[in-house]
Amino acid sequence: MRNIILFDPIKARQELLPLTYTRPVAMIRFGITTMLEKWQRAIEGTYSFETQDYLSIKYPLTLSPDGDDTHIAANICPDPELVDAILALRPEESLITGDGTTIAYRGNGEGDKICYNGSPLAINRIWEIFMLNDEALRRDFTALTADRRSQQLSDSCRLIGDPANLFIEEGAVVEGAIINVAKGPVYIGRHAEIMEGACLRGPIALCEHSVINMGAKIYGATTLGPHCKVGGELNNVVMTGYSNKAHDGFLGNAVIGEWCNLGAGCTASNLKNTYGSIKLWSIAEDRFIKTGLQFCGLIMGDHSKAGINTMFNTATMVGVGVNFYGPGFPRTYLPSFTQGSTAGMHDMDMDAFFETASKVMARRDISLTEIDKEILLTLRQRLFDVS
Repeated sequence: MRNIILFDPIKARQELLPLTYTRPVAMIRFGITTMLEKWQRAIEGTYSFETQDYLSIKYPLTLSPDGDDTHIAANICPDPELVDAILALRPEESLITGDGTTIAYRGNGEGDKICYNGSPLAINRIWEIFMLNDEALRRDFTALTADRRSQQLSDSCRLIGDPANLFIEEGAVVEGAIINVAKGPVYIGRHAEIMEGACLRGPIALCEHSVINMGAKIYGATTLGPHCKVGGELNNVVMTGYSNKAHDGFLGNAVIGEWCNLGAGCTASNLKNTYGSIKLWSIAEDRFIKTGLQFCGLIMGDHSKAGINTMFNTATMVGVGVNFYGPGFPRTYLPSFTQGSTAGMHDMDMDAFFETASKVMARRDISLTEIDKEILLTLRQRLFDVS
């Protein structure tokens, strides 16, 4: 069996902050599944991670005794042509793009370089997670549902479009909903729930144990990771998992990490009043950069919270472990491990942070481990040392 290592390309890892502060690139959710799960489905093998040293205590690297490991860039999605090219690599060969970017290599990769002429789907910038989610979701839907039978949709629901574009896993509960699959598929995971009055227009993925509340309006391309709860209006949102936007308010063209909560009435703009091109704070470059986008909403790292009626400006970047509350618009960049309001932000007290995180995670029957704490403390120390 192959020993496969999913490595973090340095530039992609930097451009995918703040999500990659707390996870390897391979654990980013894109489409229905994580990048790791896509590769596990594509190539049989034993998988491990080459990532930041402080993350390795949770996501370890395992090397084979003979050194004949297959290394794959974790920001790239598999497809049949790419998989064949990787499997065809001989020891020490590497697979590169036309501009010299490494896609994969075997052993030390110091042998011949094989140029790959295909155009693999990849996430190189944080906003590409929502921009390219449509294609990723459709690919995953096809792969996950092939040769399988969906559960029956309840008679209390209205389906618009081809029934083949709807897949309901075992244990899911869907009642009184309107689901439109004419423009894209809708995937409903195990033990997920869609309450009455909800309206969905694909492509949409609702992963296991997630909930769409009554009267919610969900537009594609939207992915709701495991154990999320949403309400109000969402449009082209990727929620990694274990996060909530349970009440009214709008969220669009957004990426949300794990263990986040957006309070009742929270709304994030995704379009400037001028309809102009959007600048977004780059954590890697420590400055605002031009994105070329007209639509970009909220980017939020793990364990961040926003109080009721929070109003986020277009293209707001929120780091890890942020707690914002009170009236008015926050700044369009809120650094990690800070809390406060428009009156001022200050450093997060880590004991209080861990107490809150433990309570939040316990609601999903998950514990905040000592390893989790060590990762977060190390991250905070590094960020403070840099600043």
